[in-house]
Amino acid sequence: MDHIAESLRSQTAVAFAALVVWVTFCRGMRFLRRDTKHAASPYKTREDYKSMTAEHAFEIVKYVQSLEFPFTAGKALAFALFRTYGVPSISKLLCETQQLGKVEYAGRRYVDTSILIIEFLSRSPTSERANSAIARMNYLHGRYQKAGKISNDDMLYTLSLFVTEVDRWVGLYEWRKLTDMENCAIGTHWKGVGDAMGIDFSPLNHGPNSFRDGLEFFEDIKEWADLYEQEYMVPNKWNHQLAEETSAILLTDVPKPMKPYAKEFVKALMDDRLRKSMMYEDPSPIYPWLVNAIFGVRSFFMTYLVPPRPTMLRFEPLSKHPDPKTGRFFTTEYDNQPWQVMPTFFTRNSPGAWFRWAIGGPYPDGKNYKPEGYKIFEVGPAKLECHGQEECAATRDKLMNSDRGGCPFAFAS
Repeated sequence: MDHIAESLRSQTAVAFAALVVWVTFCRGMRFLRRDTKHAASPYKTREDYKSMTAEHAFEIVKYVQSLEFPFTAGKALAFALFRTYGVPSISKLLCETQQLGKVEYAGRRYVDTSILIIEFLSRSPTSERANSAIARMNYLHGRYQKAGKISNDDMLYTLSLFVTEVDRWVGLYEWRKLTDMENCAIGTHWKGVGDAMGIDFSPLNHGPNSFRDGLEFFEDIKEWADLYEQEYMVPNKWNHQLAEETSAILLTDVPKPMKPYAKEFVKALMDDRLRKSMMYEDPSPIYPWLVNAIFGVRSFFMTYLVPPRPTMLRFEPLSKHPDPKTGRFFTTEYDNQPWQVMPTFFTRNSPGAWFRWAIGGPYPDGKNYKPEGYKIFEVGPAKLECHGQEECAATRDKLMNSDRGGCPFAFAS
């Protein structure tokens, strides 16, 4: 018996030592990569930030969103789009165009918007794909802007959420906060996108041409967005209609008996202002507690038990290269409806696809959801697929000939 007890104590000691080594390794490697990344950057001080180029900012943003925090950044960007539906001037237009206000259109419109945003988030600002995506978005918005249905404030507010939501979500739910340099890169990247979209930054404290750097732009647009929400994020039936349709999309993979409970989690992720604007009751206190507990446990595991994601496993939600025969691109993953997914043997027979089939949900069957993929100038409502391609090409070429990779604050005094 003494021999057995001694053996157990020895095995326990070895296991404990191995755990300590593993925890030290995981935590050390995570912060080592962060520190190494910053040490390799030329932006060491606040004074250096003003010279950050759009190309460098893109590289930092891609690192943050595809290697450091791919899960949380993806959810933050999706929630940024969702948050715009709390403003009646935005939600009313989307409902009137029926692109998100009706279930038969909502899923595709949600994915199409995501595709365009991911294209110019995951490609260099000097690349053809990034500028094609911005050109297509400009075309889709342009008709409504000319008709006075989309205001500059609507555009500026939407942009502000893509600037700030990743920082907010990472700060709430991840193993570390974003650094000032990373937020400067986010501000710099999205300032360049906003310029390419023709957004007027005059409403901001230092706008349009007096920002010190990307971090000051980040801080300015965050402050402006909060004031904008206080005035314009108010309860409205259009907000509620969009929230209902979008929630249905977000809960696509949830079995029907569990959907009411899952919807409470969606409400728990909203702050009071957004929840009231969408005319939802407060969730039971247990749901916010569960949300914080789940993310807290995840944060603990990511910090101490999971090493950083290797570069070869960088998160890539869109195909890197077009199909050699058709020239079309595909989405490589999906959370809801499998729009633009190539119906390979794996995608049709993955555990997720079988699960969705079992609960009667959408899966890549090779027949529906545009399995042939997409061309950037065709992204958008079905009735506009073949429209605007020459205009988009002209806009893309103009952007390609501009200094999109340079510093968007070079003109600041």
